[in-house]
Amino acid sequence: MDAAFTEEQHEIRRTLRELLQKRCGPDEVKAAARTAEGYDPALWRQLAQQLGLPGLALPTAYGGVGCGPTELALACEETGRVLLPSPLLPTTVLVAPLALALGTERQRAKLLPALAAGELTGALAVPGGRLATALALSGRNDGDWAGGGRAGGIQARRCAPEPGGAAGEWRLYGEAVQVVGGHSADVLLVAAHTGGYARSRTLLFVVPGDAPGLVRIRQTAMDETRPLARVQLRDVSGGLLGEEEGAGAVVTALARVGAGAAAALAAEAVGAADAALGRTVEYVKAREQFGRPIASFQAVQHRLADLYVRVQAARSAAYYAAWAVGAPAQDAEPGAPGLALAHALETLRAVAGEAIQLHGGIGFTWEHDAHLAFKRAACDELLLGPVHRLRAHAAETAGLFGAGARAAVPA
Repeated sequence: MDAAFTEEQHEIRRTLRELLQKRCGPDEVKAAARTAEGYDPALWRQLAQQLGLPGLALPTAYGGVGCGPTELALACEETGRVLLPSPLLPTTVLVAPLALALGTERQRAKLLPALAAGELTGALAVPGGRLATALALSGRNDGDWAGGGRAGGIQARRCAPEPGGAAGEWRLYGEAVQVVGGHSADVLLVAAHTGGYARSRTLLFVVPGDAPGLVRIRQTAMDETRPLARVQLRDVSGGLLGEEEGAGAVVTALARVGAGAAAALAAEAVGAADAALGRTVEYVKAREQFGRPIASFQAVQHRLADLYVRVQAARSAAYYAAWAVGAPAQDAEPGAPGLALAHALETLRAVAGEAIQLHGGIGFTWEHDAHLAFKRAACDELLLGPVHRLRAHAAETAGLFGAGARAAVPA
């Protein structure tokens, strides 16, 4: 592994940071999160047109920039630094790579250029709020998490073909909650169970955002910068992503995309933690007690030093995870992305909590900017964790504890 970044990678980080610093102060972030879309569409278009952010990790053949997981992680670190509300996670990190891995050539040609250009936004709808399971981050994703049997989760059935016609269309029914960006996405990838008991399998379906029978409700969330939605499918028509015989490929692709998502989100959490720590250091230099800045107190210095070490360790783990995702299979270390995500989320939670403490009385007011990082830490862990499950599954994936590891994983 070469730990040095290229000039191009430094330029991606530098350009994105300069743009976001101008457009994404805390007040702008809060205002964008409270819009109907949950983000600033004008800023998203600017990021797409000037930097190619939505297609950063997509091949140039489909309108992307042609970069890899490392560049995407660097971009996520910068968006995490300002807690940018955007479709980056659902569109670029989840939907686009799934369409690339599973879609037919016709589906790729239709979806990927529009996603890369920022003309379409996407969301991944997983039933039961089990996104972490579907992405193989907190457990194996080869079970019935999409809804086993004849009821529950999201079900898909194939209609009988018309006489003399082609195979019938797919109809979907069920509900998914905690769908990131699902309330405003232009296209949804819906994970659904099909085949009943005899041929039980999970497939992905493409559903337009304006499909008849599709009901989307934005859920109230503690973290406004990560909007979630309840998606109801009431006999909705959906197009199968890829081939029907590729059910095994769906599980594999979700796990691979989950590793990339873990690396990107770990970098995002590191950016948020680093920014929160920087703001706290500046504050303790200015706040005085007993006639001197509280930054001069040894106890405060020790607390900040401990946080700095944790942030740097989390950053190293996130960078390694991004490298591991893009490395050849024989060189990659299994479990590294999940472990990096666990460490980064835990670090963000610790830094955000200390930031509130060190800001004193004003830090405990709910409206203070320090709470943006605290809410992101809490909600991301609820969405993708908990941390102990991430670590346990990463250890199992890496084979650290042998055959008995899975039985020892806490519930």
